[in-house]
Amino acid sequence: MSSYRKAHVHFSGKPAGIIEETPAGYRFSYDPDYLSNGRQLSVSLPLRAEPYESESLFSFFEGLLPEGWYLEIVSKKLHIDKNDGFGLLLATCKDTPGAVTVEEIQ
Repeated sequence: MSSYRKAHVHFSGKPAGIIEETPAGYRFSYDPDYLSNGRQLSVSLPLRAEPYESESLFSFFEGLLPEGWYLEIVSKKLHIDKNDGFGLLLATCKDTPGAVTVEEIQ
């Protein structure tokens, strides 16, 4: 992979942090301003200044992805490999029914 993708993560419309691909997997970092008055995104991602690192997509973000028959439809329609969780996150989580949205940084 020559260039790594990254995205802004918002919670209830407020900038909460950045999620990005890294050579070793993935990194999520809370926005410093969000740390002072925000809520943790999940139990597995408590508020902290240090970035979170993972070889696989964080389970919280995986939980935002389409599954089953809907995953099949979405991946075909958007021409995204169904195993590209990060690509699906970027393509499908800009406008979610929940409080968390993810928007790719171009």
